[in-house]
Amino acid sequence: MCSSVVLGVDVGTSSTKAVAISLDGRILGSATRTHRVDRSRPGLVSMDGEVWWHEFVALCTELSPLAPTGFAAVGVSGMGPTLMLCDADGHGVAPAALYGVDTRSAEQIRELNELFGAEEIYRTGDAYLSTQSVGPKFTWFREQEPAAYAAARTFHMPASLLVHRLTGEYVLDHQSAGQCVPLYDAARLEWFTERCAVVAPGITFPRLAWAGDRAGDVTAEVAARVPGLRAGAPVTVGTIDAWAEAHSVGATEVGDLMLMYGTTLCLVATQDHRVSHPMMWGSPGLVPGRWTMSGGMGTSGAITAWVRDLLGGSTYESLTCEARDSGPGARGLLMLPYFDGERTPILDSSARGTICGLTVRHTRGDLFRATLEAVGYAVRHHLEAFHDAGIVPRRTVAVGGGIQSPLSSQLVSDITGMAQEVTEVTIGASYGDAHLAAALIADPAPISEWNPVVRVIEPRPEPVYDDLYLLYRQLYESTRSIQHALAAYHSSTAAAPGGPEEPQRAAKRAEDLGLQPRGTAGGRHCPPPG
Repeated sequence: MCSSVVLGVDVGTSSTKAVAISLDGRILGSATRTHRVDRSRPGLVSMDGEVWWHEFVALCTELSPLAPTGFAAVGVSGMGPTLMLCDADGHGVAPAALYGVDTRSAEQIRELNELFGAEEIYRTGDAYLSTQSVGPKFTWFREQEPAAYAAARTFHMPASLLVHRLTGEYVLDHQSAGQCVPLYDAARLEWFTERCAVVAPGITFPRLAWAGDRAGDVTAEVAARVPGLRAGAPVTVGTIDAWAEAHSVGATEVGDLMLMYGTTLCLVATQDHRVSHPMMWGSPGLVPGRWTMSGGMGTSGAITAWVRDLLGGSTYESLTCEARDSGPGARGLLMLPYFDGERTPILDSSARGTICGLTVRHTRGDLFRATLEAVGYAVRHHLEAFHDAGIVPRRTVAVGGGIQSPLSSQLVSDITGMAQEVTEVTIGASYGDAHLAAALIADPAPISEWNPVVRVIEPRPEPVYDDLYLLYRQLYESTRSIQHALAAYHSSTAAAPGGPEEPQRAAKRAEDLGLQPRGTAGGRHCPPPG
């Protein structure tokens, strides 16, 4: 049994994962708790933030036998940027609004652009307002949930909530704060006090620190209640999961690009200076002197899971085998992976998934391959945005559950022409959290020694992908107005934040959109009068 064991915990979109690590990087044990987010209201993707703490306690308890004297240090991270409004004691007053997949704030984005100026927001924050931005979601709660907002005094993301419960400290890392557009000043690395007062009146903002800094120590009170915790053990400030994931595979040096395959897909490129692109997100990095440009799809693994479930009774293994047999181009099937709107590089919350080229001769394998290829085209689109910003990655490191599918990651390399390095440990952000925690109590080896590269996914060029990528780009431009109209129609007929619309009102709105012809009602065609 190791004398010093550190704990890393990451709260993700679909699960919370924990890993117990020795100071030489050996994984002693890991555990997971799955959860679901709430998508029952159009545009809203939310979650009860109290689940994050309950799952932390359960995971720490499960792994506690690996650390008989308690974990020597704790590192944390979580999905983000996420907004959980809390009272003065750090207890949630409303379900947390998730990151860019939550598109509730479209109207508030327009309001804040008019108030502060879109170009000024971009100049000072390295990103335009989008559904990824935290600022407009404060405004949404203030306007749409006034009672909950009135009870709020603080806010948290998953990592900061865990830190607060463990140590009593109210602190947020610079990377996470950098995504609280338009409330963070990227030049001065501090909050815009005046903007915070206007956008989030009554809210006390946390002090700022760097992800690997010591936020505080585990309190005696919480250590007495949670098995595995040791009073006085240091806790990292923590960060958003994608940046912890990048650290876990050593992809945080200048010129590195991290490609994270998960429920969504995230890309993080590290530089030594501020970088920005109008369709991407610029923000501080994990440590002083590092800056990142990032992007993220609205869906990725979520689409493959949807297709699998749609084709009831199928397994990933069987679908992957059939997709491999389908061949490059999925026999003329092309998909836009915008099944939950799209974040970068189109910033279009009203984009919708599109499947083009279907015939009665297409198979399950063709559909699944088109799904995997769509992710590859989306990554290629992101790489073009990086290049437009002057970023040419010197190396790309892949991580996340998606690389367990050899076809999925191979197709990304084939379509982009980009090699991807894969490290020995692919457990993800929690491993990076544990390494940052170890650095609080010791001088651990660099993460590249803890987790060396063991293989490289080399591209296998297929000329057809160049042609199909052009069609992929054209497909969005050609169908964008239709996607938007259908998104509006869905919103008009589904339950809205104020409750379900009356059928007559919904029908009238659909008719105004040109999507429901006169003489129809409730989706059924009615004969003309007389």
